[in-house]
Amino acid sequence: MTKALYTKIIVTFIMLFFSVVMIVPFLWMISTSFKMPAEVFQYPIKWIPAQFMWDHHVKVWTGANSFGHYYLNSLKVALISTVGAVLLSALAAYGFARIEFKGRNAMFMIYLSMMMVPPQVLFVPKFIMFDWVGIYNTHWALILPGVFTIFGVFMMRQFFLSVPHEISEAAFIDGAGHFRIFSRIILPMAKPSLATLVIIDFSWHWNDYENALVFLIDQDLYTVPLGLQNFILENTVDYNGMMAAATAGIIPMILVFLIGQKYIIQGVASSAVKG
Repeated sequence: MTKALYTKIIVTFIMLFFSVVMIVPFLWMISTSFKMPAEVFQYPIKWIPAQFMWDHHVKVWTGANSFGHYYLNSLKVALISTVGAVLLSALAAYGFARIEFKGRNAMFMIYLSMMMVPPQVLFVPKFIMFDWVGIYNTHWALILPGVFTIFGVFMMRQFFLSVPHEISEAAFIDGAGHFRIFSRIILPMAKPSLATLVIIDFSWHWNDYENALVFLIDQDLYTVPLGLQNFILENTVDYNGMMAAATAGIIPMILVFLIGQKYIIQGVASSAVKG
């Protein structure tokens, strides 16, 4: 056995170990959603319940606090925010990467430095501003800030920098303007990065808890992360119901990942070509 093969086997087992460690909480969540309440904290853990209880999953989708309503709210916020973020990020990234103007690099560095500002610092200013413009306690308080993503601009700019300038120059010679070059040439080439940004941004908005907690009051506006609070009762916590709701909540994320997983690797790899 060669040294390279030996090293590869060790690395494979290490990665397998960490993969198992990461997936165990998800398996416990799914298992708990089918257990009796008395079986939740049994030790050693009983991974396969003695009797599968479907009542917890039925309760999630029925009753006054049906998760169907929270699902629609989350889909509304996540889809609109993601579409807006991808469009604006691509446009801004094209400007920073392909259009020459004075102070471009300095402006981009200042823009990029905003990533170091903790989001929690902006809660009070955003609360005051949203209340002033009349969008506090509406989904627009989550959607409008969500369409601006510094990371998205950075990632798309890195991809656009990797596209040879000869392509743009040839299009300019043929009489094409920046908008046509962007929409007809550059954007179709950026499909892997666009798909990667869609997956990452959708995940952020679907799982956003802090902003929804601060800017939403009415329960009719709650998203899926806030809906999980319904299982925290006055004197106890309905762990079975919460795990059933959490299991239902990760389904869209799994579907999005399964559809676009191949683009994640391509997009991240292509975005790292130039710095």
